Parts: sequence; C-alpha cells; structure tokens
Amino acid sequence: MRAPKLVAGDEIRIISPSRSMSLIAVEQRQQAERKLEKLGFKISYSKNCLESDEFVSSSIQSRIEDLHEAFFDSNVKGILTTIGGYNCNQLLKYIDYSIIASNPKRLCGYSDITALSNAIYAKTGLITYSGPHFSTFAMRYGNEFTIEYFKKMMMQDEIVHIHPSDQWSDDPWFMDQENRAFIQNEGPYVINEGAAEGTIIGGNQCTFNLLHGSEYMPSLANSILFIEDDFEAGPTTFDRDLQSIIQQLDFTGVKGIVIGRFQKSVDMKKDVLKQIIKSKSELNQIPVIADVDFGHTSPLITFPIGGQASIKAKGNIVEISISE
Repeated sequence: MRAPKLVAGDEIRIISPSRSMSLIAVEQRQQAERKLEKLGFKISYSKNCLESDEFVSSSIQSRIEDLHEAFFDSNVKGILTTIGGYNCNQLLKYIDYSIIASNPKRLCGYSDITALSNAIYAKTGLITYSGPHFSTFAMRYGNEFTIEYFKKMMMQDEIVHIHPSDQWSDDPWFMDQENRAFIQNEGPYVINEGAAEGTIIGGNQCTFNLLHGSEYMPSLANSILFIEDDFEAGPTTFDRDLQSIIQQLDFTGVKGIVIGRFQKSVDMKKDVLKQIIKSKSELNQIPVIADVDFGHTSPLITFPIGGQASIKAKGNIVEISISE
C-alpha cells in the first residue's frame, strides 16, 4: 500500500515519537520550517511534540496520541519525525494500526524511527520512508543532495536511480552551522558481486534488530536489506548485529544487502568490513554493496521501506534503483 505522493500545498505534521523537539534549538526549528515551506509545504506540529521528561522524550500516551492524530487528520498528507533517539519501540503495542491502514500517509524519519517504520509496514503493508527528520532540514549547507532525493521519492513518480553525492560530512553541524568540514565522496564499493531485486527492509541495524522475534518484524522473503549504524556500533557490534539478522528463520529470503556510510569514529575500514562480510557463508551468493549515501552522516537518500530495489554490483560498478 502506498500513500499518495506529496504536492506543493500539502500539510506535513511534525511529531516526536522518539526524542522531544525541545532538544532542537528554536532557531533550527525555524530554519527547518522555512526550508520545508520553500518546497511548498504547510507545516503543523503535534500537540505534544515539545513535551520533555528525564529522557528528553515524552510519555507513551502523548506520543501515541500525536501519532494517531497525525494519521486521523484528513488535512495532513505527510508526517516527519523530529529526530531519533532510543525509545520509539515503546510505542509499538499501543498503536491502533487500523487507523494507519485506513488513513495512509507518508511517514519519514530514520535512526530510532526504524522501529516504527518497519512495524507499520509489517502490520499494515503501508510503505514508510527512511529519510530526513524534520531537524535535518535545519542544515544550512551541504543539504542539497538530501533534499533532492527527498523530493524524488516523495513528490515524483519516476524510478529513483541512486548516484553518489559529491561530498559528505560527519561534523556536528547543529552546533556550528558556519564552520563545516566536507569530505570528497569516493562513492559506494562492491564487497560481493551480483544482481538482485526485492522489497526494501531495514534501516538502522541495531534498532531493526529490536524487532526480531516479534509481530512487528517484517518478512525477509524476497528482500533487499538496507542497513546502517551510528557511532555507537563499532566493527564488533556491527558484526554481532548482522549475525543476528542472518540467524532469523527467513533470512534465506534476503537477495542482497546495501550498507550505508559509517561515521568516522566507528573506524570501519574497507578491509575490516569486507572481512566481516566474507566471514559469513550465508552472504557468499548475494550481492553486498557498502558506503551508500544513508546513515548518520550527511547527505542521505530517502528510500521506501516496503518499496522495491534493483541492485547490480560488478567490479567497480554499482547500480541501485528504487521505486514504490
């Protein structure tokens, strides 16, 4: 099931299903709102998005109320999450999935939102989106690629062919917008050659793994796994979490793996990642591509969880196309 494409004039609701919007500086909230309005959208905010407790989040009841209201409201066409965090999976058993299935909207976010996005797809069949948060739109420089791919996926009907960004960054841009450090992008590389097509599943790997063994875990049958991790997951943790996915009973349905870019502090060198992948016999016969523009660095593509991907990996050539 696919919600209608967004068009200029549509209302986008901002919700905080993980951490509170109070974490975001007022000036940055205003910057993000202006950027989205420049794209033609009307921005509204959920009732409890600024509520904040000792975890810089809010009560389950408040977050569920905002989520349900965003889907109920017929004026709302798209939903953006404020930011990630650690506790989005608290919500899953309290969601009335019939509300979502009856009122399909385009929900977009990444990181901790991976739990919500995959659960919604698993329970309703509604395609959700891994892509920028509301807070991401506050970035002043180096954000053009992110916005371009957000528009391609959310507003246009063509198949999206993924081309690498010219440069990327892993700096604390939210602390200093004027002094940025950009790195030339060498582009994605091939670990295992091959070609595959399938349904996109995944997102942030450690969050995705929280769904294992639950009713909120999507089927891996005929899937292309998109995974990434942040600075908290070094090579050993990434290895362990990937092994957990491989041990899922339906992992044989995975047709290929696309890995996002690691943050610099993870120190995931190419030879280390290749060693991790090559050590797993279950991956020998499927294509594996790494260093694609998504994850906890900037910029990032928007991709549909429940959408379709076609990947080809041969020598130094990488081709990735996604559609709904």
